[in-house]
Amino acid sequence: MSASKSSLAALTLSAIGVVYGDIGTSVLYAVKEVFGSGHVPFTHANVYGILSIFFWTLTVIVSIKYVLLVLRADNNGEGGLIAMLALASQAVKDKPELRKWLLAIGIFGTSLFYGDGVITPAISVLSAVEGLEVISPAFKQWVIPLTLVVLFCLFAVQKRGTGGIGKFFGPITLIWFAALAVLGVSQIVRHPEILAALSPHHALGFMFNHPGTTFIILGAVVLCVTGAEALYADLGHFGKRPIRLAWFSVVMPALTLNYFGQGALLLENPEAVKNPFYLMAPEWALVPMVVLATLATVIASQALITGAFSVTKQVIQLGYLPRLNIEHTSVRDTGQIYIPFVNWGLFAAIVLAVVLFRSSSNLAAAYGIAVTLDMLITTILTFFVIRYGWKYPLALCIAATGWFFIVDLAFFSSNMLKLFHGGWFPLVIGGIIFTLMMTWKQGRALLNAKLRADAIDLKGFLEAVFVSPPARVEGSAVFLTAEPGTVPNALLHNLKHNKVLHEHNLFVTVRNHEVPWIGMDKRLAIESLGHNCWQVVVHYGFKNDPDLPRALEQIRGRGCELEPMTTSYFLSRDVVVPTIGSGMVAWREKLFAQMHHNASGAADFLNLPNNSVVELGSKIEI
Repeated sequence: MSASKSSLAALTLSAIGVVYGDIGTSVLYAVKEVFGSGHVPFTHANVYGILSIFFWTLTVIVSIKYVLLVLRADNNGEGGLIAMLALASQAVKDKPELRKWLLAIGIFGTSLFYGDGVITPAISVLSAVEGLEVISPAFKQWVIPLTLVVLFCLFAVQKRGTGGIGKFFGPITLIWFAALAVLGVSQIVRHPEILAALSPHHALGFMFNHPGTTFIILGAVVLCVTGAEALYADLGHFGKRPIRLAWFSVVMPALTLNYFGQGALLLENPEAVKNPFYLMAPEWALVPMVVLATLATVIASQALITGAFSVTKQVIQLGYLPRLNIEHTSVRDTGQIYIPFVNWGLFAAIVLAVVLFRSSSNLAAAYGIAVTLDMLITTILTFFVIRYGWKYPLALCIAATGWFFIVDLAFFSSNMLKLFHGGWFPLVIGGIIFTLMMTWKQGRALLNAKLRADAIDLKGFLEAVFVSPPARVEGSAVFLTAEPGTVPNALLHNLKHNKVLHEHNLFVTVRNHEVPWIGMDKRLAIESLGHNCWQVVVHYGFKNDPDLPRALEQIRGRGCELEPMTTSYFLSRDVVVPTIGSGMVAWREKLFAQMHHNASGAADFLNLPNNSVVELGSKIEI
């Protein structure tokens, strides 16, 4: 029992560091942006109304929607938009048209994650470093250079992995939340009447008296729930209980106290609206708070960068992006990966965002559209999961998700007002990623259709070959093929040029599925083709690490003894040639051909030994 409690405490502490870093840094800018927007007349009644809206937004969206409802929709223990998408697509697999649209919506939501991944580190670190301006206006000129230095250092250490520094995330973030609570309480004790804003009637009164203003400021209010998607995305790492325990015992109370502390400060000093978070702190604590805030924002950014690596790997295995170079940064934890292209691509986009927008207030205008649209998509997918996957009654499904749909739609609609003030930025990034993903998916479908049209039946081909068999050489040959039952081009080239066949021949197809994990007991499907030839299908979930040699070890004892020193892997390296025809439009075919050319080799992706791989190329027109 004590070991179990210790494990729960450790997981809860880790969840505080990884899951809640983003939402924990929202206090730096959320209140400032609402009152600094110029849309809310500064009166005591309005302070109560806004704080009440903040509290009930956190309660409805985070506590009820994500912590209590969405966390239930796990996919074999995994969470996140990809896991939800897989659940929804499986739930409607007997409705192909609906499934196609849900996949498109889900992949678009995943694309928006990258837009969020650019804005979040930029606004978080910039808002923390802007605390220097509170210490002295002379520091203003150093805010952007220092922000870029912090961000560069953050991205530069990614290749070393987060294992070493990750153990400090939880304690530092716990100290951060403790500091938030202390700062809030120090102001609340001076104006305890501010706690009356916990009552929803203040929020409802403000909405009733200022409906137009309420709609406009929802675009700034949503800043208080940025990072809510991380609760669901990190479900597989920590589990439901630690995430829920961390929220209700530490994060929610600390955020509430800090927001109400900022409100109490504004009641006493309306001029503090220019930066209420830092102005709550006594003068002697300003420098430590800037340092602590910078650490907290770096940790929040780290969690999002790690999430970008994880999501990219999952999307690749679902077939929506080409293979990229993926490096494992931990021998013990296979989930710790580093993708150089994603790392430096994100960094370049973040630098562009910081230089383009130049302040956290300007970035706040760009923030929100991607986040709220992702929230809306999650709600839509949840409906299809509980309706068609869990078979709940229609009325109950509408009741469970309809309210959240209305709330998410209101936040998204409000954020659309910011479209021309910066909101276009994450949408452009998401749109580019979505175009790349759909082009790759459709291009692969065209390529596979072409391969199938030109394919030769494997069983018939082998029967013909063994009528007058070629010379057999010692060892084993593993031929990778996209479709089971078809002759790989590499085999044709091998017979044509080398005029030999190995003693043992395996024709291997790798299948990726819309489930997070597939165990080793279900990894292989084997069919004997005679003459020491086998058809093998290898199954992976989108969170499994492909390792073909390890998977093929299971063939031992089934008539084929694969010895690593005498096994060769034959791969077809196809060159795609775009042609005018019935495929995609010309520019998309050219884009696909370029993506196909730049994709990392299947050998690295499948963890094949470098000294045992033979690549044979061919040109394919699409």
